[in-house]
Amino acid sequence: MTAVEKVEEQLAALRIARRCAPGQEPSYLLDIDTSAPARPGSGRFVAVCCSDASLRVYDGETLRFLREYRGRPGALGGVRFARARHSVVFSACGQGAVRCWDVRSASQKPVQVFSGYPSNVFISFDVSCSDLIVCAGTEKVEKDTFLVFWDARGLTDCAGAAKEPLGVYSESHNDDITKIRFHPTQPNLVVSGSTDGLVNVFDINEDNEDDALIATCNSDSSVSSLGWSGGDYKQVYCVTHDEGFCWWDTAQLDTEEPLTLLRVPDVRESVCAESHGLHYLVGGFYHEKAGKLFLIGGTSTGDIHLLSCSTDGLSLVGSLCGGHSATVRSFCWSPTDESLLTGGEDAQLLLWKPGAVERSLTKKASLKISSSVQKRVRVHNTSLKSRKK
Repeated sequence: MTAVEKVEEQLAALRIARRCAPGQEPSYLLDIDTSAPARPGSGRFVAVCCSDASLRVYDGETLRFLREYRGRPGALGGVRFARARHSVVFSACGQGAVRCWDVRSASQKPVQVFSGYPSNVFISFDVSCSDLIVCAGTEKVEKDTFLVFWDARGLTDCAGAAKEPLGVYSESHNDDITKIRFHPTQPNLVVSGSTDGLVNVFDINEDNEDDALIATCNSDSSVSSLGWSGGDYKQVYCVTHDEGFCWWDTAQLDTEEPLTLLRVPDVRESVCAESHGLHYLVGGFYHEKAGKLFLIGGTSTGDIHLLSCSTDGLSLVGSLCGGHSATVRSFCWSPTDESLLTGGEDAQLLLWKPGAVERSLTKKASLKISSSVQKRVRVHNTSLKSRKK
C-alpha cells in the first residue's frame, strides 16, 4: 500500500470521537482553529468563531467548553492562533479591528487591539508563520478595498493598547477580500482572494504594492476559500462561492509551463458522492505525509465528503455520515494526531479520529437548529477583473 493509499484509507476511517452540542443560544460555527501544543504531548486549545459574534474556546481533547469572548458588535472575520504563543488567539471584527486574547485568562479585555482605518470592515485576516505580521482584508466601501498590515511584535508588553497599521495594499483587488493566507513556512509570502475573482500572491518584503505582487490568478468567480499546497508549498488553490475549484503552480511563473494544474467550474457536477450528492465545498488542506491536497465538501443534511485532488481531476475518498444534521461551515485538520474538527449550521462541534468510538459529553440526539439562527447573507459582486497571469 502506498503512502497516499494509506492516508486515504485513514481519512475514510474517520469516526466521531467527541461531540460538543449546542448551548442554550445555538449559532452557526463559521471558523475553527487549534493551537499548537505548548510542549510535545501537552494539550491544545480549540477556538471557534460563531455567527452571534462570539469567540468560544474549548479543550482540544475533550471539547469541554472553557470560555467565551465578545468584542464590539459586528460579525467576526475568522479565528487564528499564534504559532509560537500557543495561548494567544486572534479574531477580526467587522468594526474595523483585529483583536487577540490570551485564552489562559478569563479576562474579556484583549491583550492587543490592531486598529484599522475608520471606514474599514474586516471580513478576513491571517497571522504570519513567524507571528510578526497581521494582515486583514476589507469589504469594499465605495470604491475602496484594502489589505491592511500591522506589526504584531510585543503582544504582551502593552496589554490592551491599540496598534496602528504599518500600511495597506489598495490597488490589487477591486471587491471584497474574502480570504487571506500567509505561507506556512515563508513569513514574507501571503495570498489573498476576493469576490472580484482574483487570487493574488504577494511578497511583502518588497517596498511597494506593485513590486510585491508576484502572481495574479483568475478564478473567474467569487473566491470563498484558499490555501497553499505542494511539497514546498509553491502551489495555490481556491474554492469559489459557486462550488468551483482552481489550482495553480507558482513555481512555473518564470517558465513556459502553464500555471494552472486543475480547474473545475462546478465540483458538484464532476464528483459523484455515492447516492448522497455533493451540495457545496468548504475548503481544502494539504496532507504533508501523503504529499496530497484534499478538499472537504458536503450536503445540506450534514454529510461530509472528502475529495482527493490530482491534475487528472477530483475523486471521492470517503464520506463521514451521522455527525452533523445541517450544512458544515468550517473545519480544521490537525496533522499532529490526524484528526478533523468540524462545525456547522446545527451548532455542533465534532472531533473525528481514525477508528474512534464516540465518548460524548452530552446525550447524543438529533440536533436541528431553529430558523431564528440566521447568518447575514451576502450578495457577492460577480464582475471580474480581466487581469490574468
